[in-house]
Amino acid sequence: MSSKQHAVFEWAERKAGFADRLLHSQQSRGLVLSGSVIMLVGSGFVSLANFGYNIGVAHLLGPGDFSHAAAAVTLLMLASCINLAFQLVTAKFIARNQQAGGRAAVYRTLMRQAWSIGLALCVALLLLSAPISHYLRLPSKRLIEVLALGMLFYIPLGVRRGGMQGTCQFARLSVNLIVEALVKLIAAIAFVLMGAGVMGAVGSISLSVFAAYLLPAGDAALRGESGPGQVASFGEGVQAIIFFIGQVIISNIDILMVKHYFAPRDAGLYAAVALVGRLLYFATWSVTSAMFPVSAGQTVEHESRKTLVVPLLFVTGLSVGFVLLLAAFPGLVIGTLFGNGFHHEGMKLLLTMNAIATGTYALSVVLITYEMSRRIANTGWFQLVVSGLVMAGVAVFHASLLEVIVVQQVLRVLLLVAVAIPFFVRGKAIVQEVA
Repeated sequence: MSSKQHAVFEWAERKAGFADRLLHSQQSRGLVLSGSVIMLVGSGFVSLANFGYNIGVAHLLGPGDFSHAAAAVTLLMLASCINLAFQLVTAKFIARNQQAGGRAAVYRTLMRQAWSIGLALCVALLLLSAPISHYLRLPSKRLIEVLALGMLFYIPLGVRRGGMQGTCQFARLSVNLIVEALVKLIAAIAFVLMGAGVMGAVGSISLSVFAAYLLPAGDAALRGESGPGQVASFGEGVQAIIFFIGQVIISNIDILMVKHYFAPRDAGLYAAVALVGRLLYFATWSVTSAMFPVSAGQTVEHESRKTLVVPLLFVTGLSVGFVLLLAAFPGLVIGTLFGNGFHHEGMKLLLTMNAIATGTYALSVVLITYEMSRRIANTGWFQLVVSGLVMAGVAVFHASLLEVIVVQQVLRVLLLVAVAIPFFVRGKAIVQEVA
């Protein structure tokens, strides 16, 4: 072959490789987009059901008793750091293992670990039910004991959902989340109407977890014969746990701290504001969940970054629209959702500031989870530091409900800047390398 023919051959090979990468990139973005839409629709139903739960319990119990139920829900959200860590690690390594045997090995190993941790968490809550109830000013330690029963199944449920996410079964995953929310809603309303009060509202939480775990997971292939493959490392597990510990603290600790520092009625008002903000966060998290397995399965760094465009645009658009809605109709939103008993003089400012803080944090989460899908990143550790600063900040500055929100907003902006700078620096280096 002459040098000219060799050059033409190399040129054709590069063009073919570029075409293949372009096609794969377009398919990946299409999968992220379709998965985002499915998860977003599912998240909409989940959010409506969760709001139905909170609205129904708030109307039936009033602000004071509602604060007790909200505290129990928040405790479950704190435990979700372990649940979601197992889901994330399971999804990541199932996406990376193309062979059935490798996927089965990952799935079985993580499921065994999840059952062990779920049992330990259940026992810990039962033993610590009295001091936890005292700190949160709950009427009875039985509320914590009932919640502890759901924890036994809550951690293994994370592995099952990770199996669905890793195999891109977004519709099945959405259905599982919806069923959990609907069971909680229907059972809570029924139990409270039958006279069970706060105990019925909390018992419905554990019942919903049990129901979600019993649903078909579509994991027959993942429970097959184990084989060689890329297994989940200790570092990956630590990364996921660190990320979700920081996430659940930043997203939920304010409700528990306000419950401790403020009177029950004020704590109930703040819980209502925070729950409105969670509606935005759950919607944006569904988009991030769709991006994660697609990004984890890609091998070329600069191509994987193109999949990030869709979730960033989604999250930005959702956040801006949500803030504008709350700023324009604060009274209508709170009055319609929670009733006249939840009106507050500064409700418009509280809702708007909380929504801005939530949107800011949602953008940070998109960047952090993308980095985690590609490598063991340090951004999760910084988020954990910020979560500690949130606790310290609220402990010092809690003269009013607005002050609590302002502390969180300042720290969330700091987090966004901190995770964005290294992301764009690395992106510039990748562009120069490709060029």
